[in-house]
Amino acid sequence: MPSYMIFEIEITDPAAWEEYRRVAGPVMAASGGRFLANSADPTPLEGGWAPASLSVVEFPTYEAAYSFYHSDEYQELIALRQRAAKARGVLLDGLDVGEQGT
Repeated sequence: MPSYMIFEIEITDPAAWEEYRRVAGPVMAASGGRFLANSADPTPLEGGWAPASLSVVEFPTYEAAYSFYHSDEYQELIALRQRAAKARGVLLDGLDVGEQGT
């Protein structure tokens, strides 16, 4: 079952962010990750949540996503991401909306 990594991101250094994207993208893709959504202007709906931007990345499995994030190769890139942006992220263990809805 696919799993999803969701990050709220506020870019603080655009040049460093472009460098991060250039090197992190291939690492993510090699782990089976693919961007489903990347919004620089999400519309707040409720709860006072107004993120600067959101990214949603799908991985084929929870294990693939977890392994990507904790891999030595990606761990080396986290300092670059943290220099480029403020971020908060979560990993969802698959989605089974079926009859459950929201």
